[in-house]
Amino acid sequence: MIISITKENIDDEHICCAIGNDKENKERAQTKKDWLKERFDDGLLFKRLNDRGKVFIEYMPIETVWKPVEGENYLVINCLWVSGKFKGQGWAKKLLEECISDAKKGRKDGIAVVSSDKDRPFLTDKKFYLHNGFQTVDTSYPYFELLALHFSDSSAYPQFSKNAKEGTCTSTKDFYFVYSNQCVFMEEYAAIFSSVAKRNGFSSEIKKLTSSEEAKKEGSPFGTFGVFFKGSFLTHELMTEEKFEKLILEKCR
Repeated sequence: MIISITKENIDDEHICCAIGNDKENKERAQTKKDWLKERFDDGLLFKRLNDRGKVFIEYMPIETVWKPVEGENYLVINCLWVSGKFKGQGWAKKLLEECISDAKKGRKDGIAVVSSDKDRPFLTDKKFYLHNGFQTVDTSYPYFELLALHFSDSSAYPQFSKNAKEGTCTSTKDFYFVYSNQCVFMEEYAAIFSSVAKRNGFSSEIKKLTSSEEAKKEGSPFGTFGVFFKGSFLTHELMTEEKFEKLILEKCR
């Protein structure tokens, strides 16, 4: 059974992203819960399988979404995640159907989601969305694609913002790490990556997004995390210290 996480039950329910009972995971989960509590009034919906596992979908109106996408009267999927033993049982399709149902009930013109040109970590493979009626309606540097399921022939498709399309940022530091607490892991990874950059002689700036407006202007198309080098987008991926150090030695020297 799929249940909804709301203001009324969020303190008593797990939110899938960090479900360990240890202190570290509890603290991670709380950062996400605090972020969610402030977003419910913006129209955010969070639904998950009523089981102990990572099976959930999160979406909200395009007007208030924390991604650099623009448009009107669409829902945007923040994250759709099915992992572990729950894969291959049709849960991704069921979760997507929840979003489609809510979009139609709300008389939305469609649903949008950010994916990529090929299967990449932390982004749902676009083949899943294409199979379910979505089409690519915009692209942004270097590999992001905006997919949409369109309900109305009379409305315009959503699109990436100008900065997102160009893959640029305004920071003057060597490395710019931008993130939000929409994901439980991003704050610690931003700090880790910044430390690695400084260790290798690069200047660094960390930007924590605090509003939808900031995210639309300065955020990564991925939404929750972005790494920029010399003003140009480098990656959205989380990785070990060792892998990130190897990346910057190969790409940034």
